[in-house]
Amino acid sequence: MIRSPLGLALLSLTLTACSPSNPQQQVSQALTDGVLLPIYSAWHEADRQLAMSAQAFCSDQQSLTEARQAFTSAQSAWAAVQPAAVGPLAEGNRAWQVQFWPDKKNLVARQVEALLNSKPELTPADLGKSSVVVQGLTAYEYLLFDPEIDLNNAEQKARYCPLMIAIGEHQQALAADVLASWQRADGMAAQLKNFPNERYAEAAEAVAELLRTQVSAIDGLKKKLGTPMGRQSKGQPQPYQAEAWRSNASLTNLAASLASAERIWLGAEQDGMQALLGSDHAELKQRINAAYSDTRQRLAAAQRPLGELLSDEAGRAELNALYDSLNTLHRLHESELAKTLGIQLGFNAHDGD
Repeated sequence: MIRSPLGLALLSLTLTACSPSNPQQQVSQALTDGVLLPIYSAWHEADRQLAMSAQAFCSDQQSLTEARQAFTSAQSAWAAVQPAAVGPLAEGNRAWQVQFWPDKKNLVARQVEALLNSKPELTPADLGKSSVVVQGLTAYEYLLFDPEIDLNNAEQKARYCPLMIAIGEHQQALAADVLASWQRADGMAAQLKNFPNERYAEAAEAVAELLRTQVSAIDGLKKKLGTPMGRQSKGQPQPYQAEAWRSNASLTNLAASLASAERIWLGAEQDGMQALLGSDHAELKQRINAAYSDTRQRLAAAQRPLGELLSDEAGRAELNALYDSLNTLHRLHESELAKTLGIQLGFNAHDGD
């Protein structure tokens, strides 16, 4: 059958309109299905396990070691979410309900003890009306790891278990609510894949927000490392300002966040942010890949917890090299990648800290 030139042109236009040829839309769709939804699903499952662990431990069906393992898994899953904290998690004060950091005045310990003194028979409803300081993983970590608390002691276990159970339930409900906000028909996942919508007029806006979240998260990693190193206190180490200092998981959390950031850069099938860089920007892509590799390897090579590394000159030198590596990664995203993609970053959540 012979088609007229006009007919062929119209057919070509129709096929083009039906295919997601917009590179930004392709990347946003690929990241949503291949990276972001799996990250949120893993977080939800870790919090489900945490809630079950609290019940099991407090009914003497689980050991303290097992309870601590469930907590560190939930904490790591939360760290992995942070480079993907767009949409629902960034709204409604939710992130503060998961983790209170930095805790500059030991508010967690003080408020936990005050709460339990006032409500020794604490219920989940009581916790829901309480401060975010006592609702999240930082308070749960205090219960499990603080040297002043001995959960092998029956009396102390009876005192702290109601709060442990309440936090587990609160975290599970919060993660379930956020995941549902992603998965519903008109939810966050749909908004990152189909444009225009009530959140994004076009795919470029979605990609820009994903990059802004990346940049903010990597900058946040610098803060989580730099604060205990004393970079904001004239070089005087502040080990108790470290994230997760009680559980010695500060560097483990950094590694989990970094891994998520790298997944968003690479994509599940090499279809992440990097796919927006053409062959004329191969050198920038190579430098970003190398920066991720360098930071990842430095974290993997750390053989001691952050607190121990802060205690001697060799350890501090190792941490300074890690900080410099993170800084290079941050600057590559903040300056060169954003500029190359034509994205204005604007306000950073960590500015002024």
